[in-house]
Amino acid sequence: MDDKDFYIEALDNLPALVENKSVKEQFQQVFYDFLQLQHLYDSAIEVVKTSLSILDSEFSVKFQRNPIHNIESRLKSPQSIIGKLRKKGLPLTTDAAQKNLLDMAGIRVTCCYISDIYAVVEMLSQRDDFVIIKQKDYIKNPKPSGYRSYHLVVNVPVYLWSQKKYAPVEIQIRTIAMDFWASLEHQLKYKPSAAITPEISEELRVCAERIAETDMQMQRIFMEINNLD
Repeated sequence: MDDKDFYIEALDNLPALVENKSVKEQFQQVFYDFLQLQHLYDSAIEVVKTSLSILDSEFSVKFQRNPIHNIESRLKSPQSIIGKLRKKGLPLTTDAAQKNLLDMAGIRVTCCYISDIYAVVEMLSQRDDFVIIKQKDYIKNPKPSGYRSYHLVVNVPVYLWSQKKYAPVEIQIRTIAMDFWASLEHQLKYKPSAAITPEISEELRVCAERIAETDMQMQRIFMEINNLD
């Protein structure tokens, strides 16, 4: 069931006791507000993905290689957004979602080398129509778990048919090796039957350190082969 069907079913299944027409209209307005919000954030994702693809192509023309290995995106469902607003004790409105949730739209960029990550960050930072709201370098400053990645939250302009709106997009940029570790660590962490003991946490941290060393070694080899500083 897609989100539009979810809204229609929810409207059809409003309690029979709700006979007040204005109440049902309020429910209906909330549903359509979230539909419009989802469209806005989905469009923002496409804007960023298009920008990344153009930057990747330009880099390829200049340096005969692509810094970006893969781009993936995700958009939180309205059900998930509403659940997060409830958890935070916030009003179930699109205004509350836009003001308090910065992770509704997300993009994950995987690069071959650590230097490529910073190249992508620099290219995004140079865009005068993107506004960086938040950034965190978990590569130079890894999390205690060993997690490494570069995080950006960028406010992106979306040109709708009648107006221009901005929507934040969370961008995570990491190497293939970092993504490998993060994906497996996430599976283990959220496995219902898993018990992550301090010993296992330490093993995961050690694995992250080894992977980081491999990343650095691969970059040194790459730079040596290409006679780079």
